[in-house]
Amino acid sequence: MENQELEFNNRIPLEDLKNAANDIKAELGKVIVGQQEFIELLIVSLFADGHVLIEGVPGIAKTVTAKLFAKVLKTDFSRIQFTPDLMPSDVLGTSVLNMKTSEFEFHQGPIFSNIVLIDEINRAPAKTQAALFETMEERQATIDGTTYPFKSPFMVLATQNPIEQEGTYALPEAQLDRFIFKIKVDYPNLEDEIKIIQTHHERKGEKPQTLIEPILNANDIATYKKQIQSIVVEEKIIKYIAQLVSKTRNHPHLYLGGSPRASIAILNTAKTFAAINGRDFVTPEDVKKTLKPILNHRIILTPEREMEGMTTENVVDMIVQSVEVPR
Repeated sequence: MENQELEFNNRIPLEDLKNAANDIKAELGKVIVGQQEFIELLIVSLFADGHVLIEGVPGIAKTVTAKLFAKVLKTDFSRIQFTPDLMPSDVLGTSVLNMKTSEFEFHQGPIFSNIVLIDEINRAPAKTQAALFETMEERQATIDGTTYPFKSPFMVLATQNPIEQEGTYALPEAQLDRFIFKIKVDYPNLEDEIKIIQTHHERKGEKPQTLIEPILNANDIATYKKQIQSIVVEEKIIKYIAQLVSKTRNHPHLYLGGSPRASIAILNTAKTFAAINGRDFVTPEDVKKTLKPILNHRIILTPEREMEGMTTENVVDMIVQSVEVPR
């Protein structure tokens, strides 16, 4: 088995990819205390070509982490603050009449970037959410009959606050399904909180962004994505993923199960987890790691179970226990 692994590693040189992932973690660790899982999921979604929904109460560094993550990449970055009066043209761009030529020219909106941070995504109405459907799924925008493809990489990092209800709109299911992960960010523990206060004090007013150095450029990201496509996935692992997702569709506690898009997301992110750990094959553990952030926002509890205080994470745990792990 060891020889086989060496052979594969010669074919897929994963050392650089593993080192790049560790370098990103170390760079962000200069400023971000704790949140290792959050940072790892951001790295995985970047290489798995996915978008991320980040949910948590205000003040726990959701936006800061997303901004600093964009800073470790030598790519374009833009930020859009979603508000109830935001129009689709504020996101996509608009055609403006050029007085000299008497023709309309398209001026690109802030969505035309590599890493796009959307703050408080659930504050914009359905019309503006719909403007994101094509951009997130097909990585292009069609305006006035003309299609504009996006540069690669293209990744949306969206934040939302689960507590505040006033002036917010529930995201449509079709929109939620376009996010590869929903990351729930929690309060830090006491040790981390002490360290956060300490490092803030020691920075003496210096902005966190100034401490972060760029690590990866667009070409590096494209190379690593290509390598990840070649990761070996045995048939029994594919069957395991299918069984897990299939269970969500007929589970007594669930009103809505995962779609085939969820199954593909599990496959892609499991391959990425294997790759950033320097492995050229996927294990059941890689699959398990992806389940909660992928299924969190795709499965819906029945009203009775929700009233009892059950969570989607509880149901995912039940499903994992009920499906035999391939050996």
